[in-house]
Amino acid sequence: MKNITIVFLLIFLFFQNLTISQSLENKNVLVIYQLDPYHQPKLFVEKVTKWLESQKANTIVSNNLNTYSDKKLMDSIDLVIQTVTTGKLTSAQEKGLTNAIKSGTGIAGSHGGLGDSFRENTLYQFMIGGQFVSHPGGKVKYTVEFTSPKTYLTKAIKNFEINSEQYFMHIDPSINVLATTKFNGQQYPWIKDTEMPVCWTKTFGKGKVFYLSVGHSPDNFDIPEVWELLTRGFKWASKN
Repeated sequence: MKNITIVFLLIFLFFQNLTISQSLENKNVLVIYQLDPYHQPKLFVEKVTKWLESQKANTIVSNNLNTYSDKKLMDSIDLVIQTVTTGKLTSAQEKGLTNAIKSGTGIAGSHGGLGDSFRENTLYQFMIGGQFVSHPGGKVKYTVEFTSPKTYLTKAIKNFEINSEQYFMHIDPSINVLATTKFNGQQYPWIKDTEMPVCWTKTFGKGKVFYLSVGHSPDNFDIPEVWELLTRGFKWASKN
């Protein structure tokens, strides 16, 4: 019995390592963005596409949300990296995106580009697992701490401090929380010491979802811990 338990444990660890180490080489990655007055999505897209090139992925860049309603294209996509703040999906666009994720395509992103994208599209929010509602104090200094025990996505990444928007979000209680932050309560005393997820994973049908709330400005991604976490999330979320 003991030997059987050890075998199952080794198999479990093997598939965990396989998940994080899976390559994006020759995978089809859709990077989709929309311009907005709050962020600099083009700079994010440039950094991400340069990294995807180094990973030898097949990258498609689009700033047209009708891409989501192109079923033939979406059926071929292994990973969607989205940076779209606010906006609205048509019924066909929302159906095309959510059906693709349910069928196994992964989706990943950060900050408002994934967590404050389509405020009127509740099926989309159900898929992502959370929705931005406030960033008390605007840009503030705060700490991001990883949950214990560390997972294959967070292993060897240290807690870090950042001066940026600290997202307060409405979240799905079933998400798998990888990192959190606490609010100091200076702006709203009643939320002092409230612990809020900063990074999480979840599934939606056969698809995987990775979200990181950090990323208000391009320099956020110059923090090694932030970029390492985000790119690991890209690899993890991609279709197996």
